[in-house]
Amino acid sequence: MLASASRNRHRSAMETYRPRRSVLYVPASNDKALAKIAGLACDAVIIDLEDAVAPADKIAARGKLAGILANRPASGCEIVVRINALSTEWGADDLLAAANCQPDGILLTKVDTPRDLLEAGDVLDDNFAPDSVKLWAMIETPKAMLNIGAIAELGRDPASRLNCFVAGTNDLAKETGVLATPDRRYLVPWLMQMVLAARAGGLDVLDAVTNDFRDLDGFARECAEGSAMGFDGKTVIHPAQIEAANRAFAPSAPALAEARQVTDAFALPENQGRSVIALNGRMVERLHLTQAEKLLAKAAAIGA
Repeated sequence: MLASASRNRHRSAMETYRPRRSVLYVPASNDKALAKIAGLACDAVIIDLEDAVAPADKIAARGKLAGILANRPASGCEIVVRINALSTEWGADDLLAAANCQPDGILLTKVDTPRDLLEAGDVLDDNFAPDSVKLWAMIETPKAMLNIGAIAELGRDPASRLNCFVAGTNDLAKETGVLATPDRRYLVPWLMQMVLAARAGGLDVLDAVTNDFRDLDGFARECAEGSAMGFDGKTVIHPAQIEAANRAFAPSAPALAEARQVTDAFALPENQGRSVIALNGRMVERLHLTQAEKLLAKAAAIGA
């Protein structure tokens, strides 16, 4: 019975898991970049109405959303719309337009408190957006960092729609005066806090962009560090960065082999009902089984 339950949990994880190893920002105003989406290997695309669109072009870019979403790639690539902050002159109309287009998610910028997400969720509910339209939150302000625990807790309530955190270190550095060094040494404590809060709220969390898209070696190092810190993936600004992100945030062959050993061991008749077993000379608990099942579901989802 326990082995059957384990298989069911693994099957459920495979059905619900969405890989977000590489998440590409594409300006809604850039027709050339939009046309290339279908041929890219990224797990998700963020159609950007905010930083990547000049103020004079924002209304026109918003008007293109319906056409962009109507012609979304058949590959199943997740499509998210990043809107301007709700405090700006464009934010409210951006939210309504995005809700009507029914993307997979809407990325809220300049989130400061849980109320920002709750109010956005109310707008989606009032405009009959289906539950499948999730909310993502940019963590990019000092207030967001101070309130990050309360914000993340919304992830435990499906009604909030909150599904994912996105690190916004460029804005954090700008608003705090922290020096953004190549090794991100002064930003790492905040990045780790984002990961911790996301896990407490049952959320995915994406590492911030690397601004120098020409430095692919530096980008690969940052991806490896982000994976080691516990991020689920990385936001990218150029197609050349996708391959390195996909590779860094995919389960490694040794990790998959170990995960299979753990699941196979717990499935043995003599281990059914046991909370702790010995495997290869070390203690393995059921929490390790849960981790192993999640890793295998991730691998299955990306074909690893």
